[in-house]
Amino acid sequence: MSDIYVPGVKSRFNTEKLIEDLMKVERIPRERVERNVERLRNEKTYWQDVSRRMTALKDSARLLFSFQNPFNDRIVNSQDSSVISGSATREALEQERSFTVRQIAQADRFLSAPLDDSFRIEPGDYTFAVGKDEVNFNFRGGTLREFTESLNRRGKNVVQASIITVQRGTRSLLIESLVTGEGNRLAFSGDAEKLALDSGMMEKANDSRRPVGLTENSVRAGAGSVQLIAVEKGELWAGAGGSASVLLGTSIPPDPGLLFTFEASTETFSEEMAAVPEPPPGPDIPDAGSVTYGGITVENDGMAVTLPQWIPPEPPKRVDDMSFITLNFTDGSSARLPAIRDSEEFRPYQYRLQDLVGDKSIASVNIENRNTHRDINIRNILVYDPRHIGGLEPMNPVSVARDAEFAMDGIELKRASNSIDDILPGVTLTLKSASERPVTLGVEPDRETIKDSLIALVGNYNRLMAELNVLTRTDERIIEDLGYLSGEERDSLRERLGIFVGDSTLSSFRGSLQRAGSTPYPTSDMDLNLLAQIGIGTDVRSSGASTGYDPSRLRGYLEIDEKALDNALESRLPAVQQLFGFDTDGDMLADSGLAFALDRLTQPYIETGGIIALKTGTIDSRVNQDTRRIDTMERQLAAREMTLKNQYAQMEGAYSRMEQMSTSLDSFSQQANNNNNRR
Repeated sequence: MSDIYVPGVKSRFNTEKLIEDLMKVERIPRERVERNVERLRNEKTYWQDVSRRMTALKDSARLLFSFQNPFNDRIVNSQDSSVISGSATREALEQERSFTVRQIAQADRFLSAPLDDSFRIEPGDYTFAVGKDEVNFNFRGGTLREFTESLNRRGKNVVQASIITVQRGTRSLLIESLVTGEGNRLAFSGDAEKLALDSGMMEKANDSRRPVGLTENSVRAGAGSVQLIAVEKGELWAGAGGSASVLLGTSIPPDPGLLFTFEASTETFSEEMAAVPEPPPGPDIPDAGSVTYGGITVENDGMAVTLPQWIPPEPPKRVDDMSFITLNFTDGSSARLPAIRDSEEFRPYQYRLQDLVGDKSIASVNIENRNTHRDINIRNILVYDPRHIGGLEPMNPVSVARDAEFAMDGIELKRASNSIDDILPGVTLTLKSASERPVTLGVEPDRETIKDSLIALVGNYNRLMAELNVLTRTDERIIEDLGYLSGEERDSLRERLGIFVGDSTLSSFRGSLQRAGSTPYPTSDMDLNLLAQIGIGTDVRSSGASTGYDPSRLRGYLEIDEKALDNALESRLPAVQQLFGFDTDGDMLADSGLAFALDRLTQPYIETGGIIALKTGTIDSRVNQDTRRIDTMERQLAAREMTLKNQYAQMEGAYSRMEQMSTSLDSFSQQANNNNNRR
């Protein structure tokens, strides 16, 4: 049916196919230009890929010698991170310290008695205080849940409440301070105090505060210390060598919760200011007298006493003793408090009496300044039970506010928080649990981060080298050597294999890149100047490994011997750092090293207006030019196709007219023949 000719519908001579065949020939030049445009665009993509690889290498190289290089990073390693851990900034010094955590800082957390589900909190004005912070709100009355939600909305990171099911069928109210430290006790006032009592959270308690008065009546100077002891306005001054006893009036009985606190300051003076003994004055000799007669006075000879030569005694040996307070007990025994620290300002000190006295009662407090070059001032001696808060005592304390107590290299320290950043510069410590066993904490370089950065540099180096090998060579074994590639990645590389085989730009760069990886660089360690000496190189196989010919090792890829690298980072870290970036002229800027060399090598290629930018710019110009040619050819082809269509249309029209004339002539001839036959 396709061969049936329908006038006005189908061409008699299949002119559409004739025109299409002719146009295919006409389109050959345009298709050639289009293929060239596609090739140019692919080349631009390849150049851009090379640029990205170079940029990645440059970035990883710059990281190794810039101000933020990982060689200056510090980490804190703890012998027991469940007791103490830490973090360090780049300013931290390498060091090792021993810590003993006596106790960690805690906050007040008080639990009520089990309460019935129907328990309701009365309307009122509720005030909770933590240290100097206060939370106050007016509650209109309601359930435990409504109260906790109301308190938590206003807690302001100071105090919070929650409901805990301690016993099935009942609920307990937990109110806790969010701030640790003995100075941040949780206190109740107003209707909050009534709630604490009604809920069985607190109970009334007698005030346990026992201030030890420092007055002229309660302080007695020791033998020979009258001039070395002075009391004024509640402060006791004990000069060097002075001693005194402070009477308590009544003994202080043992109690496991009692604390002994005081404030003390010291004043240290130099050797020259210490008392220097002077020679004795000798005997007091009376006047010899005289005689007067007739206006003449005759003086008697004075008495002469021969004194032995005075030899000054040797100056006393310097004594430094910071443990100067002794507690005397009713059974005649005593216990000395731990040493304090030198400070011209008054500093607070606190001790648990249970650790010092056991089950003994304190009768008096002795002050004995055994120092030869130090005066001591004491004030605000107080014995109290921290569990008693404003006349209240918690009945179910989950925890009681206290300071963290710990020792660093034997130095006793105390802080209100478990996060401590004011002891070691650049180091933040975190206390986690108490332990009698000392824990070693070391601040050291972050060698894992350094190693990761070096591995990243080698990885970016090898990826760039693989890209260069594929683009500038035609050997398919280059792709086969890259065993880590997926099948799709291999196919993609095959498409670009040898694309720039004649481009001297990449070939030259590839050679420079290989030389950078094998060049010696100066360091402060004369025995370390090559990458291979730290386990990085084109052939760093360990001894005993196969040394047969391996063509893949000739393509410029770097390998890493992790064991050798770990040893270098552990024992020769400064030289390793200098191997990648070193300031040889003292201007505080790196001017040598592999990382510095790679940064400078890639810079001309990837910078704005650089070599790759010029390459891609040239390609863009050629693409634009060919695109304009394609547009022109499209217009010309469209005009040519229209011309062919018109010509074939005219041809078919002429043919149709000729057929019509032939038909007319045939009809006329037939009619003439018919007329002749009738005659």
